[in-house]
Amino acid sequence: MAVSDTPAIEQGTSPWASAVAFITGCAMAMAGVAVMRRQTTSKHLSPPSAEDLFAMLAVAPAVHQEVAEPPAVLGKDTDENCLRRKFEAMLRKGQDKVCAAIEECDGGAKFRTDAWVREGGGGGITRVLGGGKVWEKAGVNLSVIYGMMPSETIAAARERQANYAKDLKPGERIPFFACGLSCVMHPRNPHCPTMHFNYRYFETEAGDWWFAGGTDITPAYLDEEDMKHFHGTYKKVCDKHDPNFYAKFKKWADEYFIIKHRNETRGLGGIFYDDLNDRDPWKIFAFSEECLNNVVAAYVPIIEKHKNDSFTEEQKRWQLIRRGRYAEFNLIYDRGTIFGLKTGIGRMESIMMTLPEVARWEYDHHPAPGSEEEKILKLFQKPREWV
Repeated sequence: MAVSDTPAIEQGTSPWASAVAFITGCAMAMAGVAVMRRQTTSKHLSPPSAEDLFAMLAVAPAVHQEVAEPPAVLGKDTDENCLRRKFEAMLRKGQDKVCAAIEECDGGAKFRTDAWVREGGGGGITRVLGGGKVWEKAGVNLSVIYGMMPSETIAAARERQANYAKDLKPGERIPFFACGLSCVMHPRNPHCPTMHFNYRYFETEAGDWWFAGGTDITPAYLDEEDMKHFHGTYKKVCDKHDPNFYAKFKKWADEYFIIKHRNETRGLGGIFYDDLNDRDPWKIFAFSEECLNNVVAAYVPIIEKHKNDSFTEEQKRWQLIRRGRYAEFNLIYDRGTIFGLKTGIGRMESIMMTLPEVARWEYDHHPAPGSEEEKILKLFQKPREWV
């Protein structure tokens, strides 16, 4: 889902080859936050259906019990210093920070908070702002999920770490934990870009673990300084942790958010990473935390710059056409969204929250030659470097 919401798959590769990455997205979808997407490299796996993956998870449709107030901790761990507890706490702090900044910038609407818990542990906190002065719809969703998956899934989909599951018997099911925070924001003004992020952690009791996440931006009109600011913010974060991160994760984002049937990117990228476990987990934790903590710095100044810009009816029309593309990506390619819709195990309001309230589809639409619309469309068709 984009909050939900999915590195573009390279031509000739199966978008289902990384089954575990998909299942992570499915896990998030159970709580209404479909957030797992990943670039695939294996080509020999046959694509499982959503029903197949549902069987793999071996869970009945989850019962979401609404609660008046979010519990202090959604996870089941009692050790306050364990990574799971720390990651949930970090995401909840980030959720509060992002929502507060968006409310301040909007100057009108407030986020509605819905919280729930799930049978077997875990739960979620959905925060949605609607009808604002600046944002038509904005959502920041947290989920903590517990489930089961078979050892074959890990061994097949994550070959480079199959040793974690090598001593397990065929068919033996492995408990897993997934925790993520995901967000989509749709502003009113066509000169204000949509923004999406998600940051998550996945772990199995067999010892398998990884981090994933990213922040990306989807403008309807190009402002080069805005893109330099957005990408520059994340380049600084990446460079602080690893000088190779930005180039790698920027490329990954460009290749990930592809509307393949139109040969267009969903937006103008950002960073995206998955399966990140090549160093001490606390170092990746710190990187994920800094990425999340820079969402406001990367995005809100752009909104403040443009939220009072004048715009024409034609510019609004173009924004709605691009929102149609956004909806196409989420509904056709986002794995968590598809899983949640087909299996019915997701919290439907949270899944569908990621879509814009209003979008437009025009038959065989082409921007006028030399127009600002054509200018940005060419960038959707061929990504470029910004910093």
